[in-house]
Amino acid sequence: MVASVYLDPRRFGPDELMAKILITAFEPYDSWNENSGWQALVEFTKTMKADRPVTTRLYPVNFAEVQRRLTKDLAADYHYVLHLGQAPGLTTVRLEAIGVNVGGHSDDPPEQYRQLVGDGPVAYHSGLPLADWVRKLREAGIPASVSFHAGTQLCNATLYMTHYLAEKMNLQTKATFVHLPLTTEQVTAQNKETASLTVESAAAALHLLVEAMATLEPQPAPKLV
Repeated sequence: MVASVYLDPRRFGPDELMAKILITAFEPYDSWNENSGWQALVEFTKTMKADRPVTTRLYPVNFAEVQRRLTKDLAADYHYVLHLGQAPGLTTVRLEAIGVNVGGHSDDPPEQYRQLVGDGPVAYHSGLPLADWVRKLREAGIPASVSFHAGTQLCNATLYMTHYLAEKMNLQTKATFVHLPLTTEQVTAQNKETASLTVESAAAALHLLVEAMATLEPQPAPKLV
């Protein structure tokens, strides 16, 4: 496991202060021995620029624990948060624009899904320039797309709760969720016949996204839907 990398922004002068960025990924789940999000994040840290104030976290596949850790992590008031998750069968790096206030377990029937929080809006829109980022990824030869629905399970819940907690805690944080295809290594190891992306390409996508975040002008608060 790679330890969190955090470069204290206090060492930078006022004119040199860079955006603080939190990147999270999930542990393996179900029959998967690895998680493509975490694999990409590990690869990313190997060649991450030393002057980037980036913190990394590995979260368990458990909503209550994710909520607890997310609340603690967001207290650092990051400028941007990038959540990573794997999506078997996906053919592109997919940037999620909207988190909705509903969730449940994949084994539950839809009628048993419930609100994530009782006092939250129906949904949050990230407000980040995702379409521009997708263009940058495609120009770099990385298949990418924007999605307006992060699902109704843990990935969506993580994105929604990030916006909800940022609002409640009066934070500057803006966020998106990035769904990644399986890595080529995962597909090969488990003899799957499905789309994949090399871990190097996934890490390259993270580098491009972090660089894009680092050059953003201040953004308005996430839009409530």
